Amino acid sequence: MPIRTVKPTSPARRYLTYVTYDEITKTEPEKGLLSPKTRTNGRNNMGRITVRHRGRGHKRMLRTVDFRREKFGIPARVAAIEYDPNRSAHLALLFYADGEKRYIIAPHGLKVGDSVMSGPQADILPGNALPIRNIPMGTLVHNIELQRGRGAQMCRSAGAQAQLLAKEGDRATLKLPSGEVRFVNIECMATVGQVGNLDHENVSVGKAGRVRWKGFRPTVRGTVMNPVDHPMGGGEGKGKGNHPMTPWGKPTKGYKTRRGARPSDRDIITRRKK
Repeated sequence: MPIRTVKPTSPARRYLTYVTYDEITKTEPEKGLLSPKTRTNGRNNMGRITVRHRGRGHKRMLRTVDFRREKFGIPARVAAIEYDPNRSAHLALLFYADGEKRYIIAPHGLKVGDSVMSGPQADILPGNALPIRNIPMGTLVHNIELQRGRGAQMCRSAGAQAQLLAKEGDRATLKLPSGEVRFVNIECMATVGQVGNLDHENVSVGKAGRVRWKGFRPTVRGTVMNPVDHPMGGGEGKGKGNHPMTPWGKPTKGYKTRRGARPSDRDIITRRKK
């Protein structure tokens, strides 16, 4: 999908770009697959702000997306490609042969009228989901499970893809978009192809209001505050010389937040950060 520019009738619109949405074939979502999205505005169940600078934004409804792809052997027809406000990727609405309707992440190249299937016997075609055991080496995949039966957790955003490098015993080696190389159980499900909406990363937001629509509120820099308000505040002129930190004195910008060893560490061969 190409990028569309707009007439610069104001300074904000001069650098604003949109995706043309040529792939979108249906503007109204499937009502039976919708659920309400409760707004937390960055607060936890105690009402305390745990994530700052969140609030307002456009109202949204959640689309129930099938990340498990457990309907083995039942063919489905792609009825529509839809926009989802909750993610960067588009959704494909599937009509299964048994009458059920489900959403999946729309892979690149999938069109209305195409047929998709999941299961070990499925062909190696975009949109088909198979256990990694049945996928040839070198294939590009997305929507990958980390644990068998849990549902896809990796490579779900627009343009994401991973490459199947090797299979040995009960483990397969995958190279992820971040550059990380890791082991995944060979029985985990993965979908063939690359996630669609490739031009999403080329969009220029262009104006502050567009960020507000997404539910982000303004952020004030600590260096422009007073010393009473922030550890980095104060100083004559544009004072520099303090380390980047939060208002509570914790290091930020590159500060490692991963707590100790994780069970998944044993599956990581090459980390995304050296």
